[in-house]
Amino acid sequence: MIERERDNIRLVEYDILRKHPEVYAFSTYRQGGVSTGAYASLNCTPYVGDDPQCVLRNQQILAEALPCRPREWVIPWQNHGIQSLAIDEAYLAATPDERHRMLQGVDALMTSLPGVCLCISTADCIPILLYDHTHRVIAAVHAGWRGTVSMIVLHTLRRMHELYDTEGEDLSACIGPGISCYAFEVGTEVADAFHKAGYTLDGIIYYDPTRNKNHIDLPRANAIQLEQFGLLDSQIEDCRICTYSQCEDFFSARRLGIKSGRILSGIMLVDK
Repeated sequence: MIERERDNIRLVEYDILRKHPEVYAFSTYRQGGVSTGAYASLNCTPYVGDDPQCVLRNQQILAEALPCRPREWVIPWQNHGIQSLAIDEAYLAATPDERHRMLQGVDALMTSLPGVCLCISTADCIPILLYDHTHRVIAAVHAGWRGTVSMIVLHTLRRMHELYDTEGEDLSACIGPGISCYAFEVGTEVADAFHKAGYTLDGIIYYDPTRNKNHIDLPRANAIQLEQFGLLDSQIEDCRICTYSQCEDFFSARRLGIKSGRILSGIMLVDK
């Protein structure tokens, strides 16, 4: 992981992609925007209750700070499911209303088009950014606990295989800022869902006898799905940033409430 400041905007960038100049990926810190209150200040997500004009200005501020300016932002209206959408020429040719409908309930995006920044919005959930360097394909995945239980990463990878022939050996994966196992205390129903999904023996669920509570390791659970598709440890970078513990720098819904800002994690093929 690299922390970089660009035009007064702090960004998480990823070491694993440094050898691939044809792709760029990032996750935002909170600071540097114009939003206020629980959205302060660089909230770039349009559907969480922030002032639309502030969101638009924040997107402009972010675009100006990036080393390669996107020609398109794609930010889905996530729903904690496993639905994915391939961004193609048909999407780019669609009207704004048609695009809006296409992005409803989508939690993973993929594309082979340059200049299109695929974005995921999170505030404790786990963003996963993927690059297939063989076929020049990117993907962005939103994995909350429900998506993780439903194996959204594995579903996305299988869809990439169907559309682009992606194999495990072709990939680099970035696991962005999200809640850590230590901070992610859950009720019995969540732990039971992970047990039923088969995570019990994978070191994902931890019981704290002092508090009589279970903890879930979401980053590790998603890394396991990457490994199941054939990725090696050397192909996976986990930034190991806990949004709950570092809520001064990253949005955390558990700290700020649902009506608050979101980290934007994006990946794009450089438009040459």
